[in-house]
Amino acid sequence: MPILQLIVDTIASVLGGVLLLRFWMQAIRVRPPSSVAQFTFTLTDWLVKPLRRIVPGAGGYDWASLIGAFLVVLLATSILFIVGASAEQVFLLALGRFVKWIIYGFIALLIIEAIFSWVNPHAPLAPFVHALNDPLLRPIRKVVPPIGGLDLSVLVAVLLLQIALYLLRIVVPI
Repeated sequence: MPILQLIVDTIASVLGGVLLLRFWMQAIRVRPPSSVAQFTFTLTDWLVKPLRRIVPGAGGYDWASLIGAFLVVLLATSILFIVGASAEQVFLLALGRFVKWIIYGFIALLIIEAIFSWVNPHAPLAPFVHALNDPLLRPIRKVVPPIGGLDLSVLVAVLLLQIALYLLRIVVPI
């Protein structure tokens, strides 16, 4: 069973993460580099395009990508917790895991930005990652100014996301 869980979680995490990235890029109007765009669309079009017929984009958001990511986590949760769990329990577990994926995705983007800032701030993907993180960091930068020329907003954002994960574990034990 642990091997099945590893396989299901890995496949679902990659696919769900790319769907969430697709949603976020469109939501904040960030144009990805061609290599990222090609990977993202090639991996997710098979699910997003049919879902768009049912759930069209509205309000400037690609709801099909977001719903697709939730369906992936719901399917993965159903496969892993099908024995002895009611449909309501599986749905609540999937919802908790979905929120957890979103938080971990933001943490990963913030860590990538921190690495770029230390190693190579002029890397080709650095402006893209910075643009993805800007909506999270902008409000924090208004409250936490740079100290000695050092921007601590990424650290504060990761700390706040870790607190959100902690609170999520209390509400929905995952």
